[in-house]
Amino acid sequence: MSSSLLVNFVYCPQIGHVIEALHYANGYRAADPSRRISVTLNENTATELADHASFVERAYAVPMDVFDAAADHSRTLAALPSAWDVVVSDFRGYDPAQRNLFPGIASWFDASSAHFAGQKGFAGFPKPVPYSPGEHWRLSIPPADHRFPGAGPRIAVLPGGSAPRALYPSTRSWELIVEALAKQFPTATFCLVGKLRADTRTSTTFTAEELDRIRAAMPRNVDVVDEPLLDQLAAVAACDVLVSPHSGFSMVALAAGTPWLTIGGNRWPEYFFNGVPFHTVVPDVSRFPAYTMMSADPPMIDDDGERSPSMSRTRIEADLDELVAAAVTLVSGDLDYDTALLAHAKRMLPVVGDDPTRLWSIDNVLATALA
Repeated sequence: MSSSLLVNFVYCPQIGHVIEALHYANGYRAADPSRRISVTLNENTATELADHASFVERAYAVPMDVFDAAADHSRTLAALPSAWDVVVSDFRGYDPAQRNLFPGIASWFDASSAHFAGQKGFAGFPKPVPYSPGEHWRLSIPPADHRFPGAGPRIAVLPGGSAPRALYPSTRSWELIVEALAKQFPTATFCLVGKLRADTRTSTTFTAEELDRIRAAMPRNVDVVDEPLLDQLAAVAACDVLVSPHSGFSMVALAAGTPWLTIGGNRWPEYFFNGVPFHTVVPDVSRFPAYTMMSADPPMIDDDGERSPSMSRTRIEADLDELVAAAVTLVSGDLDYDTALLAHAKRMLPVVGDDPTRLWSIDNVLATALA
């Protein structure tokens, strides 16, 4: 008889955390294909993605205010099965720093740990049951090729996500990027991606007027802004490359099979790698400080308003040639995943003081690539 495993992964609502949960679920399924795997997710995130992961039996949506330490989870837990053979949880629910930052998450993991029966462990670890790290997987999102009737490359553009606006390139910088890509690919159709609509989920900090300016720089475009998530993903899945800063949506695009060209920088390095070719344009951190993670951000500069150094126009101009050259390689299909992973690890190594153990990635795949 197959055993049941719950990936208890209720964290912040940003969509990239769903990809983390699904990745761990796949790793346990790969280690034991007979295992029946479910996940718990923040109600205010893209729980529907689990419906497109063949290795997940069911997703349970958990109401969550990450800052509410006094939340009563009894009604939610009463609706969830308590008997599992194995429950593996997001380690951040037990990390003191994360618990202090997000007391609502801490309250969930305290309550759910008491509710769930079965062997307990942390997601991504080989105990109490086997886990297969670094497995590649895909979401079953059929590409919406019908939205791109013309010939030529298809380039998706996500100007920014839900972080403060200062952590993304200015509109002027995005116009520069789009114009450079349009010059390199004169027959390209661009696909503008984003979510302006405010609801219980995250949305972009760009304005409609800014997106209008970026759209106007595209000679031909398909606009999927504010369309349902799965429709946007289907359009991006039909594209040859997605160009964006670090964002959770772009991790989802990788999971759907679309190569990602990242304007690297800001707080977080890229840490999810899934067998799909990619290229991160890593900033010169001596000129444009970045990758501060949980530490304080570097001082802002003046660039059409406040801007983080690694997203400034000066930085974009410095790296524009590399960005365009990387787009050529990705659109042509000439870059394979293993080459991309090793090259990225080598580019990031100086950023972390040439210490491979500090290359943060899910399942430690970056450090493994250098071994």
